[in-house]
Amino acid sequence: MSAAGWFIVLVALFGANLPFFNQRLFALITLPSAAPAGRKSGWLRLLELIVLYFVVGGLGYVLESRAGNVFAQGWQFYAISFSLFLVFAFPGFTLRYLVKHR
Repeated sequence: MSAAGWFIVLVALFGANLPFFNQRLFALITLPSAAPAGRKSGWLRLLELIVLYFVVGGLGYVLESRAGNVFAQGWQFYAISFSLFLVFAFPGFTLRYLVKHR
């Protein structure tokens, strides 16, 4: 696997965990104080996860197009890559929702 392939895997791992490790939207936008205790809801985290999947996918497409031919992908590729993105998000989800914070 090339360096670009490993780079996109690391970016996907970082992007999948980003919604769970901070209370800001995309780690940049502070949420209004109307949110309870300044926390993001689970639905907002899921929406952020989906948007980040497409951002990482776009970056992967750019890297692939710079390397040579872009291969045509069917729905199976997107189903598997989104499932892998969700697996990458498991550590962040576990720390946010399953581990007790005291």
